[in-house]
Amino acid sequence: MTDAPDTPKDWRDTVFLPKTDFPMKAGLAAKEPAILERWARIGVYDRLREQRKGRELFILHDGPPYANGDIHMGHAMNKVLKDIIVRSQSLMGKDAPYVPGWDCHGLPIEWKVEEAYRAKKQNKDEVPVAQFRAECRAYADRWVGVQRDQFQRLGVMGDWADPYLTMNYDAEAAIVGELLKFAESGQLYRGAKPVMWSPVEKTALAEAEVEYEDVVSTQIDVGFEIATAPEGEMLVGATAVIWTTTPWTIPVNQALAYNPALDYVLFESGGRRFLVEENLVPAFGKRTGIAPETVIALVKGSALEGATARHPMHSLGGFFARPRPFLSGDFVTSDAGTGLVHMAPDHGEDDFLLCKAHGLEPVFAVDGAGFYRPDWVWLGGQGSVINKKFVGADGPICSDLRAVGALLAASDDFAHSYPHSWRSKAKVIFRATPQWFIPMDRPILNGGEGASNGATLRETALDAIEHTRWVPARSQNRIRSMVEGRPDWVISRQRAWGVPIALYVHRETGDYLNDAAVNARIVAAFRDGGADAWFTADHQTLLGPDYDLADYEPQNDILDVWFDSGSTHVFTVEARYGEDVRANLYLEGSDQHRGWFQSSLLESCGTRGRAPYDAVLTHGFALDGQGRKMSKSLGNVVDPLKVIGESGADILRMWVASTDYFDDVRIGKEVLGTASDGYRKLRNTFRYLLGALDGFDESERVEVEAMPELERYVLTLLGQLDMDLREAANGYELNRYLRRLTDFANEDLSAFFFDIRKDSLYCDAPGDPKRRAYRTVLDTLFHALVRYAAPILCFTAEEVWQARFPSEDGSVHFLEWPELPALPGDQPLGTDWADVRRLRTSVTEAIEPLRREKTVRSSLEAEVTVPDLPLSAEALAETFIVAKVDAGEEVAVTRTDYRKCGRCWRHLPEVTVDGDLCARCEDVVAHA
Repeated sequence: MTDAPDTPKDWRDTVFLPKTDFPMKAGLAAKEPAILERWARIGVYDRLREQRKGRELFILHDGPPYANGDIHMGHAMNKVLKDIIVRSQSLMGKDAPYVPGWDCHGLPIEWKVEEAYRAKKQNKDEVPVAQFRAECRAYADRWVGVQRDQFQRLGVMGDWADPYLTMNYDAEAAIVGELLKFAESGQLYRGAKPVMWSPVEKTALAEAEVEYEDVVSTQIDVGFEIATAPEGEMLVGATAVIWTTTPWTIPVNQALAYNPALDYVLFESGGRRFLVEENLVPAFGKRTGIAPETVIALVKGSALEGATARHPMHSLGGFFARPRPFLSGDFVTSDAGTGLVHMAPDHGEDDFLLCKAHGLEPVFAVDGAGFYRPDWVWLGGQGSVINKKFVGADGPICSDLRAVGALLAASDDFAHSYPHSWRSKAKVIFRATPQWFIPMDRPILNGGEGASNGATLRETALDAIEHTRWVPARSQNRIRSMVEGRPDWVISRQRAWGVPIALYVHRETGDYLNDAAVNARIVAAFRDGGADAWFTADHQTLLGPDYDLADYEPQNDILDVWFDSGSTHVFTVEARYGEDVRANLYLEGSDQHRGWFQSSLLESCGTRGRAPYDAVLTHGFALDGQGRKMSKSLGNVVDPLKVIGESGADILRMWVASTDYFDDVRIGKEVLGTASDGYRKLRNTFRYLLGALDGFDESERVEVEAMPELERYVLTLLGQLDMDLREAANGYELNRYLRRLTDFANEDLSAFFFDIRKDSLYCDAPGDPKRRAYRTVLDTLFHALVRYAAPILCFTAEEVWQARFPSEDGSVHFLEWPELPALPGDQPLGTDWADVRRLRTSVTEAIEPLRREKTVRSSLEAEVTVPDLPLSAEALAETFIVAKVDAGEEVAVTRTDYRKCGRCWRHLPEVTVDGDLCARCEDVVAHA
């Protein structure tokens, strides 16, 4: 019998493979809640505040979301961005508190409570105001609790035990105190101006509460008979034609506007004479079928000065019988219509200003629900003016105009963009009502520090914009243009839930009482009993002995909720950190240029003469994977709570950091898959580090100057990464931050450094200087990378840290930015490692065809030639992970004839039989 051949010895037990219990499978959805519970148990946020006490402050002031419903992807994106920035600033050693807050007043919450009444067929207006306000408070409080849990589940760290709520008594007292500062400095007036009004919600709306939708409206051409024309007698009896897309404003018409610089054509057709702007005659003819048969005259617009016309319904008498004057208006153009514009000062900004300048005041014919008031002669008690059937071509307005021969054309086919309430989605109208305003162009009398120089609120705000950092820089132009062109701030709302405009108005003069002592009593009452105190107050007690309540009327309008949120810096930033402190950063979506960014700016400029922030960061909106706005009707809503429940919050956080969030961003299955892939690679890097550092202690550490050049090169790369990450963090460029971090982990470490040094880690003796140097660098990398990743992957970084340094009361989030070992200046790198890496890539590419052909199974079986040797042949063989390197004319690859070491698997000339050991491995095994 022949003896069986010797079985090759299995050397696996002698190889120093990485050891770790850290799993590759993350299981974040199950692990993260336990980590959150531990953070709460050991009080991470409060302990961090103690540790950072006295350090440089970094305050990111939280913009308040409405407390009404589960969070959506926009909420998640916003809160994660804030948390990453706050955590990164804390990592850099600053005291970076984060106080979350909620907007608890206003229409969004009131509307939801009203919906419950409507569902029960009840009228909210019949409910006592105290009961209704209590229900709004309870509704807001419930959703604050729900959203607080949801935001925390995202990993957002903050003072969740003591957030700011605009409905807290101290907050309501601060809000009314800020209002009274405006009153004391003369920055408040009551006037009847057209404002955007929601007939459905029966209240004025701010621009920020309005969204524009494409609609199809009724367009009409209406004739007004010219009654007098001092500068052009030939015009008397002619029909001046106007065109409008709001037929419901004709019953409130008070004048006609013309442009003196335009040329008008007086022509005859069908026995009638018409006056239309010269360039608009063809379009008029197309709409009406009325074409000039005879051109009587070309009339300069200036000839209409002093002329008057009759309202089409003048036979009704009273208001309608008054002559309608022609008024000169530069806003009248020849772009569309007829070159003549009918003026209804109740329902248009241009109309109001032009008519007011000529003594024509609003008549308030349309009530808050959009109906003509009952005593209005024409269509009294009828409406609603946003009802298509009422204002359409077959509706009563057009029918009545048609009956008197004034309707020249009517069609329900005019497509255009029109404002809607963002809450009810119903059309809004411009409607003149008595409202409270903060003027943009009135000199500030004594508006606090820096504001007493006679500058207006607009001027002060524009100056503050120039002294604020805007990220991205282009957003500065957007808010500047908005402030430059915005009208006076209408701050009153005809609602029930919110902070009242706590003023006393003299019943005879109409002036509000401006007394510091009275104002102080009002603020104190709010601090004791909240805004409800105004509705139950003994107003004579608040007025004090110097004033008689019989002479004053307490105001019951509610403050614009944007004034509430614009005042949050007062009762959050200043109240907690000092009166002279302002926020380092405001961070919200781009829509807040007309919302919170602007209301905060105006509020602070009006009371303090400066912006409440040093910098403002704007992000885009979260769209679906195809770039469409998310909506339930489209079925394309990506629910952040579902993503967290399936994949974990860290995946969502990684997606947020990976986006170019200065613009709109996309999220969907494919996008989240990309984020998951990136996460797995980074997690694998940490898993490798943990395994490779098993058992590492300080006795193994090697000084930098004693390290091989490769290790010093990697430390150089780490130093560059460190600088880049600091710069990106301070620039709020999280996309750049994450990309640099992941590229370093994947390309510089996993694909290069780790790949080269795995042979040393696995096969060199534990005391070998090269292996010790490698493990020393791995330890440096671990401490740096886990810190760098912590602001973004807050849960995973904690898991990684605890895997190596388990501690019940410790946390990775207590750590500060890493201190990297100094590289000795007198030992510069002698090798151009960028060239080495390029050459390594070329070698790898040259080996790949042989691998596909199975000529070689791994690079270890290859011998290569390269044009030059930037390192020794032995060092290059180690770097390229090949058997041998020689100099040659070009990169070329052949299969080696060297035999394979049974332990390290390298093909070396000293191994004569496959499976035997090379000299190094023999020595390591012998001394194990």
